[in-house]
Amino acid sequence: MDDDTLLYGAKHVIMLFVPVTLCMAVVVATISSVTFYTVKDAYLFYTPFHDEDASTGTMAWQSVANALILLCVIVVMTVVLILLYKYRCYKVISGWLLMSTLLLLSFFSYMYLGEVLRAYNVPMDYITLTLFMWNFGVVGIICIHWKGPLLLQQAYLVVISALMALVFIKYMPDWTTWVVLAMISIWDLIAVLCPMGPLRVLINIAQERDEPLFPALIYSSTMVWTVVEENKDADHVPVPGEEDGGFVAQDNSAEATNQRSQRREQVRQNASNTPDVRVVTPRSNQEDTAEDDESQREEAERGVKLGLGDFIFYSVLVGKASSYGDWNTTLACFVAILIACPFTLLLLAISRKALPALPVSIGVGLLFYFTTRQFVKPFMDACAVHQVFI
Repeated sequence: MDDDTLLYGAKHVIMLFVPVTLCMAVVVATISSVTFYTVKDAYLFYTPFHDEDASTGTMAWQSVANALILLCVIVVMTVVLILLYKYRCYKVISGWLLMSTLLLLSFFSYMYLGEVLRAYNVPMDYITLTLFMWNFGVVGIICIHWKGPLLLQQAYLVVISALMALVFIKYMPDWTTWVVLAMISIWDLIAVLCPMGPLRVLINIAQERDEPLFPALIYSSTMVWTVVEENKDADHVPVPGEEDGGFVAQDNSAEATNQRSQRREQVRQNASNTPDVRVVTPRSNQEDTAEDDESQREEAERGVKLGLGDFIFYSVLVGKASSYGDWNTTLACFVAILIACPFTLLLLAISRKALPALPVSIGVGLLFYFTTRQFVKPFMDACAVHQVFI
């Protein structure tokens, strides 16, 4: 890997750090100012054991049981998604993702906005609220599932991740949250790296078909390009990339570059044989546009991608730490995640294959949380009591 590639990769890593930081900051700010998300008055259907007054041993097995139930649900949903993708049920998958996005941008957004307005004592009439929610939801659906400005699409993906993280923090028992974070990291490791892991199988199928993996579930530092042929028997022909729930590696070898060039040439030839209803422009302008599109596609291929699930669980860890009111622990978890991400990217550059993004970051974050809470917090409290300033 040459210096230019390293510098280019570093630019995209920074572009990825910004949304991760924003997502965690939104969750922490909400937890600190809106008490609704810290009050335990209801729980997820998948966490039936939530006796907060039980003994330590009882709470331990209840947390493990809740985490196993939730993990089983995740495994089953992943398997269903793989089967749908394997048998090309693209419309079912699109409808599934569309309904999930609609739920987040409507009901959960309405609930979030209402609690924020109530917390800050800001009045708003229902007509204004309805118009705002309608425009917010429609624009979000268009940007995420169709196309729109890249910055706006990224903003909506960050908002969706923050809303989902707040839902988990609100409706999961305290101890269960920590066990879920540990188990989901182990599951991510198995699902991506094991030869028969569900996400590995999904990646292999997508590579065989030369198709992208659900752009609505993946945050990209650059635009995701997809070309669709007008032929009814034709499939989606994407600009290739290896995408999964974790970080994405891009093979820049000569053979891979030649294969990508051949596929792009095939796409252009197929597109030239289909009816075109666009306004015809002078040839010079077409050539300039083609060159611009080509450069943007090449840039998109080299962009760093991160699954929205990683955004969610990063924010759950930091948000849950902030719910206890200890800023030392919160900042420790915040810094731990941002430090662990480059280490995962280093492993990505070495292995040159898709890697899970949760295990290292969540593992380091949990380590920082418990060590800071058990050792640093008592020390700082003692210093404050005795008025000792360091």
